[in-house]
Amino acid sequence: MKYLLTRLRKLYRNSRISQKLFLAFSLMIAIPVILVSFLYIRMQESQLYKDAMAAGNSHVSWLNEQLRSRMDIIDNASTTALTQKAFVDFIHSNMIVDGLRLVKFKQNQFEQMQNIIQSNAMISELSFYVDNPNLYEIWPEIYHYKKFWPQDYWAKLRDEGGAAYRLFSFKDGDHTLSYYRLVRLQGQEKKRPSIMEIRVQHSMFFSDLLQENKGDFFSVLMNESDPPQYVYNPQHEFSRKAGEGLVDILGSIHRQLDVLPQESPVKIKVGDQSYYALYRYIAPLNTYVVDIASHQALMKGPRSWYAFVVTITLCVLLLIMLLVSHTTRRIFRRLDSVLASMRQVRKGELDAMIDTGLDENERGDEIDEVAVSYNKMLHEVKRLMTQVVDKQLIAKNAQLHSLHSQINSHFLYNALESIRMLAEVQRQPTIANSLVSLGSQLRYSMKWRSDTVALREELANIQSYIQFINLMEGGSIKLTADLPQEVLRYAIPKMCMQPIVENAVHHAAPSGDSVCIQMTVSVENNRLLIKIQDDGVGLDPEMLVRMQAALRGDSDTPMVTSKNGLGLENVNKRLQLHYGKGCGLWIDSVQGAYTCVTIRLPWENINLGGW
Repeated sequence: MKYLLTRLRKLYRNSRISQKLFLAFSLMIAIPVILVSFLYIRMQESQLYKDAMAAGNSHVSWLNEQLRSRMDIIDNASTTALTQKAFVDFIHSNMIVDGLRLVKFKQNQFEQMQNIIQSNAMISELSFYVDNPNLYEIWPEIYHYKKFWPQDYWAKLRDEGGAAYRLFSFKDGDHTLSYYRLVRLQGQEKKRPSIMEIRVQHSMFFSDLLQENKGDFFSVLMNESDPPQYVYNPQHEFSRKAGEGLVDILGSIHRQLDVLPQESPVKIKVGDQSYYALYRYIAPLNTYVVDIASHQALMKGPRSWYAFVVTITLCVLLLIMLLVSHTTRRIFRRLDSVLASMRQVRKGELDAMIDTGLDENERGDEIDEVAVSYNKMLHEVKRLMTQVVDKQLIAKNAQLHSLHSQINSHFLYNALESIRMLAEVQRQPTIANSLVSLGSQLRYSMKWRSDTVALREELANIQSYIQFINLMEGGSIKLTADLPQEVLRYAIPKMCMQPIVENAVHHAAPSGDSVCIQMTVSVENNRLLIKIQDDGVGLDPEMLVRMQAALRGDSDTPMVTSKNGLGLENVNKRLQLHYGKGCGLWIDSVQGAYTCVTIRLPWENINLGGW
């Protein structure tokens, strides 16, 4: 806590004056307004919740009454059907023995039963299932008992008083409600009693009961069975918004329902949403009628009020901020100009002088005195920076010219000395070929029109050099460089590869044995890597460590230039002077196996031009 208070004090101390004034006005005005508004909204939320629960209970009671009324209609229709004793007696008799009786039955008793069915628009189908071997199944209202499933359901009907409702029928029960009733006849005790089934489509039975109303409740009928079955309106707004999560919502509510009524609603939480459920249990249907509403839907009014209060508060704070900003801008306008100039200087703009508007003899106030001293300081900084840059450029150019001179003179001296010795010792035609190779190298070395050349030009010069060395020393040096065409056009520093190849020629096989030099290129971490590797004797581990330290700049002792070729340090310095410490050379070697020198250059070729 102490650390937090310390941080807050520092933050307040480092804030602008306008921010401090804005904070003070906010604490005095915004906080009391927000607290009073939120307290009022909470009171409104509580009242809205009570009104919503009262409306929900009223709607559930109405649904309960309507469903029981419609169940009574079905029960009355079944009683009327069973009063047709002639129809019931005939379907339990031998219907096959006399065709004339069958015709009369169709014209009389069957037609009367059809009229009973058609007079009730709610009933979609009325069927009798009779355990009668002489039953004649030619109408959809009369079936043999073996067509009924489950076969032992009559026992359950008997235990439940001879009649029962099912929210979902045994047959095609997804969208159908059924009412089953035992048909008792004397003298039929040895047979299974007949069952009458009245089927009603859910769309007809519930019709307008589950339609979307002006309230925020979603009506659902939940079967008490496990797993539960539900009847609801899938087009209801609640169902569409819940989507696949509706099953989880209904399942969570079903697990908390009880046949004993509760005055308080069931409350559940699914995901980050809360829901309320009001219900009644309908015993004959073994079903709950449930009204569900989400807390978010019930409180959408108060939530809009929250947004309104927050919006008004933000508008007030914005007006305060504009007022404070305008006031402080007029008071501290000159100080702001000093701060603005400092920010520009921080970005590197040293010409950001402050216009004080003072004459030569005017002193001004304290802010003007700060501005004048600040301008003098900028003049002095610019003068000192110009001197430092000039010194660095002079030193850099001198160092570059020195490096060029070392490389050109050293290479030319070695080449002429080799030809002289060859001319004195051997008088052979190979001298002509040697002069051709030497001439191409001299032209390449002496022509410094630009400090960068295409990689193909540097490679051609190295190939002439290898040819010259093989002719002069009778060696068998092999150079392989299978490079892509796009890399051959890449601009590289001139003579940056030649000294590396020279070192490989003279040190990889000191005894005059054959050596193979291989060149490869790759791109890694926005760097072009040119690797020159030989399969010679390698370097002594201690020498390798000293050379790596010198290339990194960690060694105070410079590398000694070899007798037959310039050391790698010059090339490394050239690259780092112009491309930074991220570029340069790196050497790796295993004694008795190989030596590999890697040249690291920027991949953006546009940055290579102009040393």
